[in-house]
Formats: sequence, structure tokens, C-alpha cells
Amino acid sequence: MATTSELRTIEHHIGGQATAGEGARRSTVWDPATGAPQAEVALATTADVDRAVGAAKAAFESWGDVSIAKRTRIMFAFRQLVDSHVDELARIVSSEHGKVFDDAKGEVVRGLEVVEFACGLPQLLKGEFSDQVSTAVDAHSFRQPLGVCAGITPFNFPVMVPMWMHPVAIACGNTFVLKPSERDPSASGLIAELYAEAGLPEGVFNVVHGDKEAVDALLDHPDVAAVSFVGSTPIAKYVHGRASAAGKRVQALGGAKNHAVVMPDADLEFASDHLIAAGFGSAGQRCMAISVAVAVGEAADGLVEHLERKAREVRVGAGSDPESEMGPVVTPEARERVTGYIEEGVEAGAVAVVDGRELEVEGEGFFVGPTLFDRVETNMSIYRDEIFGPVLAIIRVDTLDDAIRLINETAFANGTAIFTSSGGAARKFQREVEVGMIGVNVPIPVPMAYHSFGGWKDSLFGDHHIHGPEGFRFYTRAKAVTTRWPAEKDIGAEMHFPTAN
Repeated sequence: MATTSELRTIEHHIGGQATAGEGARRSTVWDPATGAPQAEVALATTADVDRAVGAAKAAFESWGDVSIAKRTRIMFAFRQLVDSHVDELARIVSSEHGKVFDDAKGEVVRGLEVVEFACGLPQLLKGEFSDQVSTAVDAHSFRQPLGVCAGITPFNFPVMVPMWMHPVAIACGNTFVLKPSERDPSASGLIAELYAEAGLPEGVFNVVHGDKEAVDALLDHPDVAAVSFVGSTPIAKYVHGRASAAGKRVQALGGAKNHAVVMPDADLEFASDHLIAAGFGSAGQRCMAISVAVAVGEAADGLVEHLERKAREVRVGAGSDPESEMGPVVTPEARERVTGYIEEGVEAGAVAVVDGRELEVEGEGFFVGPTLFDRVETNMSIYRDEIFGPVLAIIRVDTLDDAIRLINETAFANGTAIFTSSGGAARKFQREVEVGMIGVNVPIPVPMAYHSFGGWKDSLFGDHHIHGPEGFRFYTRAKAVTTRWPAEKDIGAEMHFPTAN
């Protein structure tokens, strides 16, 4: 095992330069498959954040006035570079997060789709014009960038989630400071290098690594105009409250406890395949993972039988192993948290059909096996809490109305799904369920880049969803202009409030 002095240091990228910053604090970046430290990441001080924001502010003075045509060309060049580095980015993600290579590659590709969407900025930033709104008066509107924008992103998608933010913000003419998760930070450094190679001016995109000190510095900084966040609900509430109090525009996406309803008329083979993938892919470390299967009526026994067999067949191993279908969780603390919830579920009386603590994998990696609980009740912690691990709970209800009521009573409302062959049931479900993203026979309904991503209730704080059309609205503000070019015969001003005539 490497000693601390032998580990490489992952640095910040500020104003086009890599730097370890002013602070001496470091955080360990693990290899989740072996349990060994593989690097240290520099943790930013408030002074480091101030330097990054200062670099972004200075860059905005010119970047905000760069033509749409030039910004578009840079985004196309960046898109090409990301495309040519998909495998490299995926290997970095797999090595630090633990997810299997194909899963990591899928994440990068979904992030790339947002870059491709941002390449359409000439169309997306078009304003509106109304001729002759009153006699000899025209009206038009257009959108302008905000200034320095900040992104605070989680460990579970170290490429895709930041790409929900910075390509759109930068395409709109803003500059950006990214604070990625300190658990898997390396991919963000490569992204900074690719932006520079694409021709993005220094200071437009900056990366500062860190913990709460860096986060608070961004939330409080007077030169940060907007903050985008993805993470747990308690931190989303904190970010939204603190940044809003500082006068910033904020979108803060929180946690999830996603339910999938399985109707008696569903194809149980099909549904169970997709529930296994949605529940245990990426070791359950997804905000859109299915963590509760709601079995309606007579679907329950057959569904449990299918899920038990398939959960036991999941191949668990290192993310770099092509045979692996599920990797480890990200840190030793994550493993302890997940196994603690499994213990709580057993003690509460749920039936552990498959217990992931029994998994045997060689080495010291942070592995927890697929876990399947049946006979789960709504008062149990494994039902209430976001576990963020490979734990799938089955809860039994009698009717579709019961399933909808169950979902609507939960605090989270990120994503949900229904498996059915009935169009009527699907239509009823999608109209009545109070959740932001819905899948019909699709377990993880993450919208494409040209539709915006976002949940309801405790899964989103702020007015805007992320990426897609709402992303362009979030990262710009509108101006409305009313114009008259008076002729000599025009009469003078009148004292009453102006009206169209």
C-alpha cells in the first residue's frame, strides 16, 4: 500500500493553471475495488475559492461579449474532444467511484448529450419580437448571461452531473466554478484540460476541490451570481437557504426514494430484469435508482421469486473487470452505512430474501452484495431513508390506487415507474402520481438532454429543473425592450399610464 508521501496530489484548475492551492489539508481518494488509497486531493481554502471566482469574474468581462458563433464553435470543439476521450474518462470514473466500466461509459455519453444540446445555443438563445404593439411602437426581448456561476456536484456521477451544468452555463456566456466531489475528483481535471484544448479562454471554467469550507465560500461569495447543486436533501436545503439568503439564483436537487409499481398484468420476467438493473446498477448509488418495488395484488409472490433468483446471479467485482455487473460502493464509510441499514431492516422484521452482507469477494474492497427485502413496512428505516446502496425493498399493496397513495405520501419525488401492459393504468398513474419524472415500463426515466431533469417536493429546491430548456432559462435573464422612433408629427407625452393604441 502506498504511503501518504507517495500518493499523487489532485490539484485545482484556476485561471487556466493547475495549482495545489494555499491550504495544507488533503482528502484521500480511494480505490474502492481494493480498499487502498490511490491519491490525495487538495482541499480548497476560502482564499482558493476567492481566486477561482476572481479568475471567473475577470474572464466574464470578455467571455460574456463573445459572439454566439464563436461560443458555438468552441462548444463543438469541446464536444469532439469529449467524444474522443470517452473511454479515458470512463476509466477514471470507474477507478475512483467503483462503478463498472460500461456503466461509467454510459454516464460520460449521457453527459456528452448535454454538450451536444448546448451546441444548439444559436437557436436556444433566440429572443422574441413583436411588431407594432402600439402605433409606431415595437417590442422585443432577449436573454443575457448572469456572470459567475458555481456548480457543486456529487460523487455518484462525476462526469454527467457537472455536464448538466457547465456546458449550458458556458454556452450562455457565463463563466463557471465547479466544486466536484472530493471522493472522485480526477475526471473534472481532465474536463478542464479538454476545455482549454477546445479554445475556451482561461478563467471561463475553473475547478476547486474541497469540502464544506469550499462550499460555504461559494455560497457566500458576492461575485457568484448563481449556484447549481445536486446531492442529498439535507444539504440541498442548506445550499438553497444559504445561497438564496446571499441573493443568488439557486437550483438545488436533493435526494430520492424512487418507487416502481409492478401491476398484476406486467411481464414479470421483463419487470424483474429492469428492477435488478435499476436497483443494483452502480451499486445503487444513483439518485434515480429504484429502491422500492411496489407489488400490486397477485404480482407480489411471482415478482419476489424472479427478483431473488436474479439478485443472486448478479456478478459483483471490480469495476475494471469486464465480467463484473456491479462494483463496490465508493468508500468504507459508505459500506458501513449500507450494512447498517441492512441490519436495521432485519431487526425491524423485514424478510431479507437476499442479504448482501453475505457476499464474499477477495481483497479489501468496499463491497456489499445485492440485498432484497420483502414484507417491508412504511415505518421501517429501509423504506423511509435514502440508503444510496444496493438495497431493494418490496412493499405489497392491494390496488393501483394504494400504490399511488403510497408514493404520494413520501417526502421524495424524484422519479418513479410503473410496469404494466394496460394503457389505462399507465395513464392513470402518470396523471395522478406526484413525482417529477415518470417511466412507463422504463425504470430509470432520466430525460434526454433536450428535456429538463428535476423532481418535486423534497427532491428539488428552487424554481428551475436542470439542463435542457430550463437550464438555458436558469443561466440567463431576460430583458424586454419597447422601442419608438418618433416622427415630427407625434404628439407630446401624456400624464396617464401608457396604453396600446
